[in-house]
Amino acid sequence: MTAFAAATLYFGLFGFLMLALKINVGRVRAKEKVMFGDGANEAMQRAIRVQGNAVEDVPIVLIGIGGLAALAAPVVLIHALGGSFLVARILHAIGLGGTSGSSFGRMVGTLVTLIVKLVTAGACVWFALT
Repeated sequence: MTAFAAATLYFGLFGFLMLALKINVGRVRAKEKVMFGDGANEAMQRAIRVQGNAVEDVPIVLIGIGGLAALAAPVVLIHALGGSFLVARILHAIGLGGTSGSSFGRMVGTLVTLIVKLVTAGACVWFALT
């Protein structure tokens, strides 16, 4: 597998994840009968926040992974970043989607997301300058 193929794999997988999060917002919206905003409904607020957190984090990491592929970074690095980031975002979605309080999934998902963002940013700078 080439670096571009690996990056494209994660673009696709994250596309499916983002679609699932969007569908979940619609599902909760219909279930809770909230047609606009969050209706001060906790379940609706959590669903929107789960999707919003993904919208905040996913694009920049995927752009970085695409940049690393363009700079011929090792495929194993792209898989390590993409795979761990995907697991982190799923854990975060499950953790935050299940409760508005602290949870294992939310804590680990957030921590791994931050680590992946840091490593992706550092790798982008490294590969751009070397």
